Amino acid sequence: MTVRHLIVLMLLWAGIGSMLLSALALLRLRGTLMRLHVLAPASVLGMPLIAAAVAVYQGVERAAVKTLFIGLLFAVGGTVTTIAIGRASHQAEEKGGKS
Repeated sequence: MTVRHLIVLMLLWAGIGSMLLSALALLRLRGTLMRLHVLAPASVLGMPLIAAAVAVYQGVERAAVKTLFIGLLFAVGGTVTTIAIGRASHQAEEKGGKS
């Protein structure tokens, strides 16, 4: 087992671990905003770590750069989507409370 293989395994298991912890917390918590909060580690940490593991496995090639870019898109896109959904649900709750 090479050092590169160990790095890939560590990154992969860290990403999978954060995804699983987010999923378990999602099942346990109630309320839209609390559930959105526990999804953040999955999109901001889990997917980029898995993408980094794949990139290290691919080596120094063009495919690795594309994989890292996809991981970055997940991190940024997940954050932006979470903010948009949180805002929309908050506005819907305000609108429903005033009626």
